[in-house]
Amino acid sequence: MAGRFWIETLGCPKNHVDSDKLAGTFLADGYQPASGPDDADVVVVNTCAFVEDARQESVDTILGLDDVRRDGARLVVTGCMAERYGTELAEALPEADAVVGFGVPVTLGRKPSDTDPGAAPLPTFDLLNLPRPPSSAPWAYVKVAEGCDRACGFCAIPSFRGKQRSRAMDDVLAEVDALGAREIVLVAQDLAAYGRDQGVGERSIVALVDAVAARVDRTRLLYLYPSDLTDELIDAVGRTGVPYFDLSLQHVSPPLMRRMRRWGDGERFLRRIADIRAREPEATFRSNFIVGYPGETEDDHDALLAFVEEAQLDWCGFFAYSREEGTHAAGLDGVVAESLVAERLAELRERQDDITAARRDQLIGSVVEVLVDAPGQARSHREAPEIDGIVVVPDTMAVGTVEAVRVVDALGPDLVAEPLAAVEAVPAVGGARR
Repeated sequence: MAGRFWIETLGCPKNHVDSDKLAGTFLADGYQPASGPDDADVVVVNTCAFVEDARQESVDTILGLDDVRRDGARLVVTGCMAERYGTELAEALPEADAVVGFGVPVTLGRKPSDTDPGAAPLPTFDLLNLPRPPSSAPWAYVKVAEGCDRACGFCAIPSFRGKQRSRAMDDVLAEVDALGAREIVLVAQDLAAYGRDQGVGERSIVALVDAVAARVDRTRLLYLYPSDLTDELIDAVGRTGVPYFDLSLQHVSPPLMRRMRRWGDGERFLRRIADIRAREPEATFRSNFIVGYPGETEDDHDALLAFVEEAQLDWCGFFAYSREEGTHAAGLDGVVAESLVAERLAELRERQDDITAARRDQLIGSVVEVLVDAPGQARSHREAPEIDGIVVVPDTMAVGTVEAVRVVDALGPDLVAEPLAAVEAVPAVGGARR
């Protein structure tokens, strides 16, 4: 046996897919999973570098794992931080035995520096298309493309992930088949743009969604750029039976959107959301918004507050702007004070928490179909895994099954449900449990 490995994953679902592919590489090389980082011969940290808080979390995790790894175990740093900062990170973290970017086998050693002509080149592989182990859960993320062709003012991802590179549809479908999951969550930096770089037309995402939906019970899409949410794509999402729309909006004020180098505004977004709800009454919406982008005024903030109230989205994330070197926004004037950003974040989050709780309360008494992810934990089409709330169910319901349940309570973002037979057997007294 070659040894044991442990992978610690930080960041977005796309990183989780990368870690699965690294695990597949370890398994193919004869390694076995460790029971914990203190039991591993190789400890890998798959880092995130999207914003400053994520980078700090990555560094803290690396140092924490260095403290617990056993003598002789190798500590390897990979992922976005390793790719973005490379040699600089290796010099700053002597605790790491290797700092390797995308496409470098983690078991082979430190990525050679461009300034070291005598360093032996390491073989590279295509991380995007590596095989991965079957899913250990009833659901799985599937990354369909790498990189991004957009130039959003705040985002550094294209600088280290590169231009969009879509996978062949046959490769994606083969991975879906091999995973054996009942729900597939398609992810990419710019999901709706899937296939454009292959010269096969801008609507190839629709063909992919239809093909995946023909293979599994549920197909879910994450990260849709609003200008690409066409009628054809909306219809394709509707055909999956999972009318869940994760829209990358970022803000709604027209002047600020222009400074962000983004398409759209609040009025356009509201019209599109209303149109989708007219077509799909059970549609669920998620979005994320940046607070404190350079130049954000009180009028901009008020516009976002008004949008949040009118849109009544099911789920929302609000994040403080993070200045990223090399981006358009890094050179903009109008820096917003941290204290003001914190106030705006608190106001938005409080308002959205109330909206989310109210929308969950509205589901009490309804019948929903859930996928049981783990003992006592399930999800309907309204909840994306690891991101949204859950549906609490009896732990006697078998993991991996899809069953109809009746919602009997709502606890903030989470629902409580019982199998239909159990609910019908007990007469309701005084309404739903609170």
